[in-house]
Amino acid sequence: MPGPYEQRPALDEVVQMMGGLAYMTGPSGRPLRAGASVTDILGGSYGAIGILTALYQRQTTGEGQLVQASLYESVAFLVSQHIGVAAVSGEVPPPMPERGRAWSVYDLFTTADDQQVFLGITSDRHWLRFCAIFGFADWASDERLATNQGRIAAREWFFPELQARLSRLFKAEVMRLAEQAGIPFAPVNQPLDLIDDIHMQESGSLVEVQTPAGKLARIPGLPLRLAGVPCPVRHQPPGIGEGSLELYRQAGFSEEEISGLLSEGIIQFGPGSTT
Repeated sequence: MPGPYEQRPALDEVVQMMGGLAYMTGPSGRPLRAGASVTDILGGSYGAIGILTALYQRQTTGEGQLVQASLYESVAFLVSQHIGVAAVSGEVPPPMPERGRAWSVYDLFTTADDQQVFLGITSDRHWLRFCAIFGFADWASDERLATNQGRIAAREWFFPELQARLSRLFKAEVMRLAEQAGIPFAPVNQPLDLIDDIHMQESGSLVEVQTPAGKLARIPGLPLRLAGVPCPVRHQPPGIGEGSLELYRQAGFSEEEISGLLSEGIIQFGPGSTT
């Protein structure tokens, strides 16, 4: 955006650091970038939203307008929730790994097969269903654990025992019981695990794209549906220089200018460009 920083080179990790996201992601003294290029994606997403908004307004006014979206301001928007909390509480928000506890159970647990499952119990109704389905009747009747605040106060003795009980179950069993109880849960997946994920497969959320080596790869598609239909792949990723000639022509370069850039080795065209 226009301002004192507009001439600085911006990269995803750079703006995560200067925008406060890396500070909030890692523990104190160890700022960490998020595990994906969230700023690049978000900046592009807001650019697309801006374009759609400008096109919609053009239908009313008949006039176009400049659309601007930036990486730094995208990060600032992401951390605005922490700035808002500080405005209300008057306290500096700690990094997420050190945040205060809002819920009594919102943690990772290691199972009998040495896997990890995240469980969240965010209401007293969750707690009662959790105890009933997992067979923890003694805790369901324990008045010290009847409320979320009571369970937070009792974590010193209660949480180690919860860890011990769940460690006797296998990952698949913990997940099956958690789903039956209707409480939030999640396995700790790696990105490649999503290719074999039953929901991603059966919901049509995976698309096939061609790699530079000519092989087909399955990756998650756009997280968007129109009239219930997933967005298809319109074009395969282009090779180096593919389609560039058409883009130079659309940008207003003359054939003579294009030939000059080619002869000087400044540009090159790949397969799919028509001369």
